[in-house]
Amino acid sequence: MPHTVSRYLAEGSRVGIRPFALEDGPEFTARARESKDLHRPWLFPPDAEDVYADYAGRLIEDPAKAGFLVCELDGGGIAGFININNIVRGGFQCGALGYGAFAHAAGRGLMREGLDLVIGYAFGPLGLHRLEINAQPENTASIALARGAGFRLEGFSPKMIYIDGDWRDHERWALTAEMRG
Repeated sequence: MPHTVSRYLAEGSRVGIRPFALEDGPEFTARARESKDLHRPWLFPPDAEDVYADYAGRLIEDPAKAGFLVCELDGGGIAGFININNIVRGGFQCGALGYGAFAHAAGRGLMREGLDLVIGYAFGPLGLHRLEINAQPENTASIALARGAGFRLEGFSPKMIYIDGDWRDHERWALTAEMRG
């Protein structure tokens, strides 16, 4: 029997992760539109195809970014996304994570499984040593995901990131390859 090559970079029991593709625009933007109530005021993923094309293009082309779609293995639908931004090489080997679940997948543990796969990929094939998550203190779902994945709280930064018309406070969470075990 021939071996089938997976379209995923890594697979868990319910999800796989794969890179963004320009062809994902229609599904991604439809899911983003359906998820506005879940995402606001924390997150503003592209909800129009032209905006998605620019967003995905940067994730695909920029070596300081790596974007991953979290897809359900049963059917392949996009459950969410996890991006590693601001990748710095050399002595730092670090990147900053950003992520979002889509409403149909929220609360089902799919993003937790996807985050675990992305962390493994980041510390494995990508060769990173440290990952950081910056979350607004009121975003309890994002903080729970970071904590559940083993990230430790390292600090608080007032007015750290400009989001939705204002500078927002953030908690800083981090995980190193050694902490992962």
